[in-house]
Amino acid sequence: MSNKGVGASSSSSSSSSSSSSSNSSSNSGSSNSRRAVNLSNGYGTVLVAPSILAADLANLCSVASRTEEAGADMIHLDVIDGHFAPNITFGPDTIRALRRCTSLPFDAHLMISEPLRYLERFIKAGCDIVTVHVEVCNAGIFRDVCSMLKGNGVGIGIALNPDTDIPSWAMDSMHDVDLINVMSVYPGFPGQRFIPSTLDKIARISKMLRERGFKARIEADGGVDATNAYDVASAGARVIVAGNGVYGNSDIASAIRSIRERAMLAVTSSTSMDKEGW
Repeated sequence: MSNKGVGASSSSSSSSSSSSSSNSSSNSGSSNSRRAVNLSNGYGTVLVAPSILAADLANLCSVASRTEEAGADMIHLDVIDGHFAPNITFGPDTIRALRRCTSLPFDAHLMISEPLRYLERFIKAGCDIVTVHVEVCNAGIFRDVCSMLKGNGVGIGIALNPDTDIPSWAMDSMHDVDLINVMSVYPGFPGQRFIPSTLDKIARISKMLRERGFKARIEADGGVDATNAYDVASAGARVIVAGNGVYGNSDIASAIRSIRERAMLAVTSSTSMDKEGW
């Protein structure tokens, strides 16, 4: 991934939470200093990125701080413009304000119709990974997106709606991509049920990435919680977005831990099968 590195294991995230809490006032205030994000530590690690849209929107700063203390690896930011998807959430000003509340990396998912038009604002707001939807891009737009993000040391992501496959122009730029967000619900609102057919799609993309040697990691986004984290990780997801699966619980640390443990169980099982030649 470009010059970054996300603390990429349950032990590192939990051990860093106490130190990052004490340093958050000095480290998280600047929107121009990038948090360490490492998506390329191999397939043996799962990152948990709670979607703050599903949290208490009246207390986002407190939620962000508690999410860091609870051991999350990133905070997932669902930015929706009311055009690409039927909801309006928050924009760069809110993210910039939120940046002062936590030192966790920001994983911004732009569900907006004109990502290139607003991209610089999200970079300046302090986003560490920015994901754009292939449905609103073409080869030229995505080249410009990649150039701007790489030039600012920001991770590059693409997102796919449940019924969208990776277009050929995106395959041509896959060497630049750090994250592939596979939507397991349709964009718009938190709390939707996971679409089971997404598992086959994750598995196909994971197989393609490994066979071709691309560095991108798959992010499962929508309806994921501890009950299906094993399945999405088994299919190949290595970043798990969870909204209600985290914030719908009174103990968010326990929820994050359960998701990570279930996902890592799948990864460990998969690794063992690979070694045994299955």
